[in-house]
Amino acid sequence: MNKGPQLKHIAVSGNIGAGKTTLSELLSEHYGWHVHYEDTSQNPYLSDFYNDMQRWSFNLQIYFLNSRYEQILNIQQGDKTIIQDRTIYEDANIFAPNLYELGLMDKRDFENYSELFRIMTSQVKAPDLLIYLKAGIPTLVNHIDKRGRDYEGNISLEYLKRLNTKYDTWIKSYTEGKLLIIPVDNLDFKNNPEDFGKVIEMVDTQLHGLF
Repeated sequence: MNKGPQLKHIAVSGNIGAGKTTLSELLSEHYGWHVHYEDTSQNPYLSDFYNDMQRWSFNLQIYFLNSRYEQILNIQQGDKTIIQDRTIYEDANIFAPNLYELGLMDKRDFENYSELFRIMTSQVKAPDLLIYLKAGIPTLVNHIDKRGRDYEGNISLEYLKRLNTKYDTWIKSYTEGKLLIIPVDNLDFKNNPEDFGKVIEMVDTQLHGLF
């Protein structure tokens, strides 16, 4: 496979429980890429946020924005091919607007956040390839239940549905770079090698068309 010397940045996007981290790990092993994870274990706001969203929403979103911006700078300045678990675009197009619309982030904080995002993204390039894992609510709930993270126990079905709607809207209007949509409801790429093979075929097709 011709990855090409310019291939630097693959990003995996999708709702909570879509399988982003699992797929990022599998693809990194297959292609020899390095993974930049969404670091939930070191995030000082996440647990507080799920207990009191209104109080901690702005803090959490700023933390994610800062973390992912730093990741992108490192990717662009480095010489390795990186696969990134979740993107900076999802924070600004899905999670922050959702919190604002639910009344969990006030207007001035949301506007402040949005302007910061606009300035940051004007300074960086979009991923060479964005992979979107499209999953229905039952799939998301099943994955979330299986991994059993305490702080995710408070996530409601309504919250997941709202996020899914925003994801679909964002993906339909995504023009920043090359996009691959993978419907995952009927795929088990973690446990079924045949399903993972299907994903690899899809990714290979996109990569061959990049350079």
